[in-house]
Amino acid sequence: MTGKTPSHRARPLVIGIAGGSGSGKTTVAQSLIARVGEEHIAFLPHDAYYHDFSHLPPEERARVNYDHPDALETSLLVQHIQDLLAGKAIERPVYDFTQHARRPETVRVEPRPIILVEGILIFVEPELRRLFDIKIYVDTDADIRFIRRLLRDVEERGRTVESVIKQYLTTVRPMHMEFVEPSKRYADIIVPEGGFNRVALDMIAARVQRLLEERTDVRHTE
Repeated sequence: MTGKTPSHRARPLVIGIAGGSGSGKTTVAQSLIARVGEEHIAFLPHDAYYHDFSHLPPEERARVNYDHPDALETSLLVQHIQDLLAGKAIERPVYDFTQHARRPETVRVEPRPIILVEGILIFVEPELRRLFDIKIYVDTDADIRFIRRLLRDVEERGRTVESVIKQYLTTVRPMHMEFVEPSKRYADIIVPEGGFNRVALDMIAARVQRLLEERTDVRHTE
């Protein structure tokens, strides 16, 4: 028999990047996308998959523990990864952090040779963790993470300094200690100092590029 069927295509490489809030994991993800090429990567940020809390009054939405695994619709993320692995496009949710609700529009994500997933809690869920071929944990000191989160939430999400500090003390730090920090043990690679660690970024990008080339070669020979 000649010709290639869809079942013969190389399986996409699934990479997970985790770490505490403000650790620099998004910087690592964006650096990897820039170095490898966005045309090769389907990017799925876990925080796009927060449950839609638009049915709650604004004051109740603000009190939700957004750093607990239950705040996220991880089952939908798992389904989307499985769909991309099967060669199907997905409609990724868009979350409005200023309103604590999903927006009506979605982002269409096409299948790509690499599926890149980023989020603070992605190594916590076993069903999600099993899908990753490479698990990267970005490890940054707590004081640096807090400062970054403070600046981001005030500048980008319209929060007050007082509300950010209160949220950090009541949910962010406790949930980090309970869920995020223990999930570090599942990582294949630990990157200190996040996006500032150029040596680690160069090594990871080079490795991913080689794996991408290997999958391309397999696809061309089938």
